Order: sequence, then C-alpha cells, then structure tokens
Amino acid sequence: MRLRFGKSWRSGKPADAEPALVIVDKVKSAMRLVALNAPARAFGFHRGQALAEARAIQPALEAVEYDPRADAVFLGEIAGWADRYTPLVGTDGNDGLLLDITGCAHLFGGEATLAADIVTRLKRQGIAARAAIADTAGAAFAAARFGGPAVVPSGEEAAVLKGLPLLALRIQPETVATLERVGIKRIGQLLGAPRQPLAARFGPKLLQRLDQALGDEEEAISPDRPMPELVAERRFPEPISLLSDIAAVLRSLAATLARRLDERGIGGRRFELALYRVDGVVSRAEVGSGRPLRDPRLVGELFSEKFAMLGDEIDAGFGFDLVRLSILATDDATPAQIDLAGETDGEADLGRLVDRIGVRLGTDRIVRLETGESHVPERSGRAVPAGADARRSPIWTEAWADEPIDRPLRLLARPEPVETLAEIPEGPPLRFRWRHAFFEVARAEGPERIAAEWWREDGFTRDYFRVEDRTGQRFWLFREGLYGRDEGLPRWFLQGLFA
Repeated sequence: MRLRFGKSWRSGKPADAEPALVIVDKVKSAMRLVALNAPARAFGFHRGQALAEARAIQPALEAVEYDPRADAVFLGEIAGWADRYTPLVGTDGNDGLLLDITGCAHLFGGEATLAADIVTRLKRQGIAARAAIADTAGAAFAAARFGGPAVVPSGEEAAVLKGLPLLALRIQPETVATLERVGIKRIGQLLGAPRQPLAARFGPKLLQRLDQALGDEEEAISPDRPMPELVAERRFPEPISLLSDIAAVLRSLAATLARRLDERGIGGRRFELALYRVDGVVSRAEVGSGRPLRDPRLVGELFSEKFAMLGDEIDAGFGFDLVRLSILATDDATPAQIDLAGETDGEADLGRLVDRIGVRLGTDRIVRLETGESHVPERSGRAVPAGADARRSPIWTEAWADEPIDRPLRLLARPEPVETLAEIPEGPPLRFRWRHAFFEVARAEGPERIAAEWWREDGFTRDYFRVEDRTGQRFWLFREGLYGRDEGLPRWFLQGLFA
C-alpha cells in the first residue's frame, strides 16, 4: 500500500477505502493466509485459511506472496528508526519490536505519551502498529497483540493477562492446541494450576513464558545495534535540511561529548552521526580515528570528509527533526606532547592525515608495519590497518651492541627455493640458481643463525648468508635445517634482495 499510495496514505485516505489484503504462503502444498489487514478480517478470514476458499467468498481479495527476506529488511529499518526513543531496540519475531525504555519515558512526556507518539509517527509513514508498555516484555507482547491496555500498570500483569488467549504467552501453537484439548483456553486458567503437572505434561517452556510475563523470571532484550558508549542528540521542532546547519549541530554535539570524554580521561575512536528524517528514513555516517579524539574541530573535519565522499547519498527530504552523535568505541587519551615552540609533535599531524584519507578510502586500505613476536623474518613484521591499536614488541627494539643488523628493506612475499653448490656443507654457496638464472658468488657473510620458537612444530633452524654475485647484486639466502640433526638434506631459499 505504501508503494501504491505513498508513505502518508494512512493519513489522507479514508479507512473504508482500504482494500482487503492478505499475505499468502505455501503451506502443505496449498496457498494459505499468513497475514491479513483489518478489511480482510472484517470478511471473516483468518490465518491458515486456504486462499482458494477466501477468494470464493470475496473474489476481489488482493493477495501478495510472503517474502520473509523483504520483511526482515523492512523490520530492521523500522528498528533503526525506533532507536530515536532508546538505544535498546531488538526485533521480536518477524513482526514486532521490543524497546527497553527504562529511564527514557520522561523525555517524551510519560509512558502513555511515548506509546502514542510511536503509533502516530508510524501511521504517518503508512504503517499500522499497536504499542503497549509493561514492566515485562511478555506482558507488553500480550497487551500489544491481543487487545490489552496501552500501559499495563506495574504489578497488574496477572490481571491483564488472565483474560487473554494462550497464544499471548508466546508458546508454540502445538502446545496451545494440546492445552485447549484439555479445556485450558485462557491464561487465567494457568495462574492457579499446579505447576508440577503442567511442567511434566507440557514441558518447562510453558512455565518459563508464564514466569517471564509475570516478572518472576528475568528476560533480557538483545539490541540489534551495538550500544554506544556516549551519546549526545538534538531535537528540532522545525526540521533542518542544510548541510551547514547539520555541521553546526555536529560541532555542538561534539563539544558536549568532549567535556564528558575529558572527565573520564578517554577519547573517541569511532563516531556515528545519525540523521532522522521526519518521514522515518534514517541516514547514518560512521568515521574512525587512529588515535583517541576529543577535539570537536577534528571530529567535524572527519565528518566533513565523509560528507564530501557521500555526495548526494544523504537526502534531507523534508528535513531532519533529530540529530544524534554517538561514540561507539573509546580509548585512554594522553595529552599531546608540546615542544618549545608551543606546538604538538608531527605524529599528531600524521594521525590526522591518516584519519582523513581513511574516511575517504576506508581505514582497512591504509596499513602500517608492526613488529611481531618472532625472530623468523616473515613473522617478525606484519601489515595492519593504520587505525588499529599499536602493539609494541620487545623484539628488535634495540640494536645489537657490536653493529646494526644488515637486512633487506623488503622481503619476498614468501621464501623461494634455490639450487646451490657449496664448498663445504656448513659454508656459504659458491653459486646458486634462482628463477632459471645462475649467479656466481663473489663475496659472502655469515652465517647468522635464527631458530623458530620452541613451541612451533613446523620450524627448522636457519643459517642466513648475505652474498654478492660478480655483477654486484646482493642477496639474502638461508639454509633451512642442520646437517646430522634434521631429517633429510637441508634446503636453500632466497628471502630477500638488498637495494
């Protein structure tokens, strides 16, 4: 209907003009009704009814085939919109949402006002919805879906539930059918019944759902989105749409968060800006930093780069009525080092450059080299994203006392085997063949012995040689394995080339 009449069709179209619509799916080799709107229910149709039978009663009945993937995507979009009320938003099955509004209701004028605001805003988007608020998720589920009050008074869960059908307990239809066969059709009939026979006959799930609805057992909500560590937001009675206005609000929100970050001695590593349009569309932009940030100006620069990259992808539509800045990840922040001229060191400037490039190209495309916990050359360094947390290894942090280690600046992707001829088994090669080319060795230095970690089973001891051929080319070769100790004859490999 939203595609046919537009998102605001429920606001301007008379209720009696809504056509009867059902969602159908193939169940046991027959197309059956799995969901239906109010006009379809007015004809007496029900879930599980065959489509052919329904069309015999009402030939003009509209039917749409069930698309679970599209429904999941749409429900996820509504969940993203609903976090304007609370960051704890989780999906409830394939047709509902659970919101933990603890400590949030007073921001919207109370629980009843909050529930009415949700339903009203969804109606403006062309979505029919029912909302209920209760101390437990089970009671809220039952009240929203089976005609309970919009706000269940605290401690009155049993009074509200007792007149509702068994399906309101979120138990399997098979269990409901079995209970109805023995004459139990309402939740109130379970409240005073002996628990042990119920558990023995119908399983522990029945009593668990009953206890959750009554508040005797805790039930956590798993939010679909990660919980931010810090949040600042601004609501507007009149929507804004200009990029300059958004940038000004962003700087104001960043300044608010900067004070809270400073109080905790931390800085933000990942930031998310969420823009909530009046028609329900939510635009999100996320940026990361290689170092903890507090400065609102630097945060604004990162998002400016992000907006420049997105271009026209952020559509303001009729404007944004809510702007939220969230910090998704933080880290300890140390004050910047100031030199005698009153300026910070160049490392901060390099970090800003990496952050700005990372926003445009992606932080995973900018890498830096990091030392590894190994003496084996191909394991002693690795390329990691430039924005990742720096790890410091004690290996190679100090030069040898006698002379610095002479190593190639770049190594081959993996050591390549070579054929060699040596004068003595433990000595350097006289000549070798690599990539179908022969090289006569004029000078050689070594060996430098490097052994793998003692806990690794695939490591052989290596003897490295720096050799130079008659044309002046220099190579870094190693012999893997020791004569008389390791199985088989030692093998030779080329590890790198000197410039």
